[in-house]
Amino acid sequence: MLFEVWAPNAGNVELRLDGRTRPMEPDPAGSGWWRLTAAATAGARYGFALDDGPVLPDPRSRRQPDGPEGPSAVVDHTAHRWHHPWPGRDLTGAVLYELHVGTFTEEGTFAAAAGRLGHLADLGVSHVQLMPVCPFPGTHGWGYDGVAPWAVHEPYGGPDGLKEFVDAAHGHGLGVVLDVVHNHLGPSGNRLPEFGPYFTDRYHTPWGSAVNLDGPGSDEVRDYFVGSALAFLRDYRLDGLRLDAVHALADSRAEHFLFQLSSAVAELSAELGRPLFLIAESDRNDPLTCTPRELNGLGLDAQWNDDFHHALHVALTGESHGYYADFARAPLATLARTLTDGFFHAGTYSAFRGRRHGRPLDRPATPAGRLLGYAQTHDQVGNRATGDRLTPALDLGLAACAAALVLCGPFTPMLFMGEEWGATTPWQYFTDHPAPELAEAVRVGRRREFAAHGWSADAVPDPQDPATRARSVLDWSEATRAPHAELLDWYRTLLAVRRTHLAPGLPLAATRVDHDEEARTLTVRHGVLAVSVNLGERIASPAVPPGALPLAASAGAEAMTLPPRSAAVFLLPPDEARKHGS
Repeated sequence: MLFEVWAPNAGNVELRLDGRTRPMEPDPAGSGWWRLTAAATAGARYGFALDDGPVLPDPRSRRQPDGPEGPSAVVDHTAHRWHHPWPGRDLTGAVLYELHVGTFTEEGTFAAAAGRLGHLADLGVSHVQLMPVCPFPGTHGWGYDGVAPWAVHEPYGGPDGLKEFVDAAHGHGLGVVLDVVHNHLGPSGNRLPEFGPYFTDRYHTPWGSAVNLDGPGSDEVRDYFVGSALAFLRDYRLDGLRLDAVHALADSRAEHFLFQLSSAVAELSAELGRPLFLIAESDRNDPLTCTPRELNGLGLDAQWNDDFHHALHVALTGESHGYYADFARAPLATLARTLTDGFFHAGTYSAFRGRRHGRPLDRPATPAGRLLGYAQTHDQVGNRATGDRLTPALDLGLAACAAALVLCGPFTPMLFMGEEWGATTPWQYFTDHPAPELAEAVRVGRRREFAAHGWSADAVPDPQDPATRARSVLDWSEATRAPHAELLDWYRTLLAVRRTHLAPGLPLAATRVDHDEEARTLTVRHGVLAVSVNLGERIASPAVPPGALPLAASAGAEAMTLPPRSAAVFLLPPDEARKHGS
């Protein structure tokens, strides 16, 4: 097989393969690539030595059996036997379910997670969105400090385990989306700077030096990350990728990295004959993120909508600290605006940022499904000091209201694992760094961060304590007990209503909202559906026209009466539905 590595500054490069060292040949074109053809079978251990230095893992390693800093291993992707033919499942009309392999089950493996896929299929979601699975130090962690973006975390099950999970998901009719991190690499085991100019000091991110996307050598760096994305989509039969924090991708080139990536994914989709898609996490509220390339946008298919989350969270809880302050002045009006316009911050002043933020979306031209709507995510739960979830802080009625607005609202819904039954287990920040100095730095840094917001050090869980991860594992027995089973039935009902009645692809302009700030009621109409919620303490009547047909109501709600903290979903009369684009 061909072994190759990009090491533009090296004077000599050697391949160490199963204990034997062989010199590699430089590319005659002087491109910085070194190559050697050698016999090797799947599982063979290897690495590269630069200028007689230590043996380093392959930057494009497909497998790291002993962790990020150990030797790489050869993987034969053609050897895997797939059991379920898969035509693909695109994002149109999708419902995503975000899960973390390491805490979805006690075992924390792909195989154990695959055993729970029947629950997700029965729930009615369409895609599983896996949090990052690239190798990171230790056994347990969130995955955002991975250092080998072409490989798969061995404790989860490695490359074969991921393939078997994806195959099982496809067998249940579920697509699979993978969260990938292109904006930084973890601090432990990151040997890329020894190979070439993968990073630059001209920009900085919250996690350190930025990836070099626009400086000397950046052509190869961009190809490195584009190549890893395409490899996961192709070799593991994934349906899409979620791109972490794309606002941290500093790139001054005329063709932005995201444009290059989305173009390459579109080409791969045509080659494979199945749909592929990209979802951005972006803090910019920039319509160009999801504007098609032919209209001079970046060409991504969707993006997370934190504005909707923040508006919904404030309306439900009354929290007003930090970035929630921008959404707290008139919570129902803020939620209404976010539902109709997509972004709340659309060139408007943000007190939290101390400046104007965002730009408006084109409501008639923008499909509402290009925005993901959610009440909880790993970020919004795990980045709270104690990892407390939203649902335990609400009564069952308010939890039902949140579910109705997410699952039958205009945006592409996304759930965070366990949300569907109101899981009471927290989801806390945990790490497993073997290096004592890094472990202590993470521990101290986490406590210092929350001390600035008034938390005592003792209240912030120790990320390195195994008990922190253990507390974050889902308790599946909750799903069968009251009141969790009742909430789970409500989620199943809402997803069935959405699947049956809501046409995908409707624009933002097809959404209308009525709200009463004092009474704390809100009704959103999108297509043929109307969702009415009463977040207040008085009985209310839903703001729906005569002839609206009740399809679902939370406990205590009746056809045209909403008791305090309840929700109902209606099918609009045909004449009324036509007003909303259906």
